Amino acid sequence: MRKADVLKLPSMPAAGPSYPAGPYRFIDREYLVITYETDPELIRHQLPEPLEPIAQPIVHCEWIRMPDSSGFGDYTESGLVIPCRFGGEEVNFVSQMYLDDDPPIAAGREIWGFPKKYAHPKLEIVKDTLTGTLAYAGQMVALGTMGYKHESMAGNGAATTATLAKTQVNLKLIPGITGEPEICQLVALNLTEITVKGSWMGPGRLHVMPHVNAPVADLPVRKVVAAHHFIADLTLPFGRVLFDYKRDAG
Repeated sequence: MRKADVLKLPSMPAAGPSYPAGPYRFIDREYLVITYETDPELIRHQLPEPLEPIAQPIVHCEWIRMPDSSGFGDYTESGLVIPCRFGGEEVNFVSQMYLDDDPPIAAGREIWGFPKKYAHPKLEIVKDTLTGTLAYAGQMVALGTMGYKHESMAGNGAATTATLAKTQVNLKLIPGITGEPEICQLVALNLTEITVKGSWMGPGRLHVMPHVNAPVADLPVRKVVAAHHFIADLTLPFGRVLFDYKRDAG
């Protein structure tokens, strides 16, 4: 294998890469997003500088069902997203992610710095209820429920498209061979080529349980603000560096 061949590899291992080269296209990606209020001091603790909290201490608890994902296959993920501010822009900081498929775990961590861990999330329709569950190491850590398709968001999906297109920010931390951080950055990305196929609001509830290795309950639920169910096609592109802790920290 020549040097040029090595540089063309999309990922490790060379003998059977973990994931192909991107960007990556998702078809019929289905979301359940329950937005809730929590304690503002806990939000501040979870946000790495230079990210700053917004006025309302809210968190998005998400379940995402991905039945058709180029390079990754069929999988489901769940996680916590914290709306915040970087400079003058409102962004979403991805705080925790849990999913059930190895290729998107590897790609998500290595390329974009998504905080992904292996777990067992599930999004399904149970009778009249859209239901999201998250289990880690055999224990339930989150349960979200929403009334199924109570209120359709009519129109061209502009509001849902804007929600999906909002800048996402990750803390990308990858150690070098010495054990010191080789990469320590805030990185950003924006989903593209978004087509919203359906969007609904309705009543929702969320229950989170303490777990040492899936600490979703570290941002406790004080009040559910909204529940949103939507389906869309979209592309996950490559991103950009917002802040480099090794270079920019003074």
